Amino acid sequence: MASRAAGQSPSRLRGPSGRIWPLWGRRLRPWLVPLLLVALLEAHARTLGRGSDALAAPSAALWAGWQLLRSGELLAATAFTLGSAAAGLALGAGCGAVAGLALGLMPRLSRASFLSIEMFRPLPSVALVPLAMLVFGFGLRMEMSVVAFATFWPMLVLAQAAVRQVEPGLIEVARALGLTPAARLTQIVLPASVPRLFVALRLCVAIALVVAVTVEIAANPHGVGYAMSLAQQSLDPASMLAWLAWIGVVGVAVNGAMLALQRRVERRMGGAA
Repeated sequence: MASRAAGQSPSRLRGPSGRIWPLWGRRLRPWLVPLLLVALLEAHARTLGRGSDALAAPSAALWAGWQLLRSGELLAATAFTLGSAAAGLALGAGCGAVAGLALGLMPRLSRASFLSIEMFRPLPSVALVPLAMLVFGFGLRMEMSVVAFATFWPMLVLAQAAVRQVEPGLIEVARALGLTPAARLTQIVLPASVPRLFVALRLCVAIALVVAVTVEIAANPHGVGYAMSLAQQSLDPASMLAWLAWIGVVGVAVNGAMLALQRRVERRMGGAA
């Protein structure tokens, strides 16, 4: 039995029903439902939905996306959206992480600021768009300020929770060894909090992208959101679906980059520890 198992091809796997599944079939499985939905939408657009002003065939959306890419409009709009989202994320999540770490390490400060945090945290970020327009006008700074507000609060709350979930015994050992507060933070608290902080950062990245596109649809005449809204107003469903699909592709790529960064930082922090 051991020799037969050792001689079995690594590209074939035995499924729960006892059948042998090739490895490529396992990799293809997550794509079955999306491909089926695309095929159904293509069939509907070419039959019952022909001539619709609301839907277009995926093949038409793919061609429209290729035309947008060739013209440079796709990359220019994406650069603006990602730039504003990244700038707002760096400002909001950065300040939120620092504030969350401080509140987690200082319980008295956390109790004193509890009421203020709970008053401002539930405010919807999109509701600040009129105020941001009055202060900054249209453009990058307006969108960046709204994204920063949206990402500040979840990072603050989750960073504070990450610090509080550090094993208390580690803190006691650090105090017994006479480590300074800065050394306790860099050598004990941060390495133990890295996984939870990256979960918070991935959440804030998604929020930043969603808020940036929403602001562009609602008020800011720049970026991917505005281009998608303009395609809708021009009764061009193929371009609208192309922009929508492209936002999904960008989201998947950004999430993959964050996962790779998380693994790299965890390896470095583990090696340092």
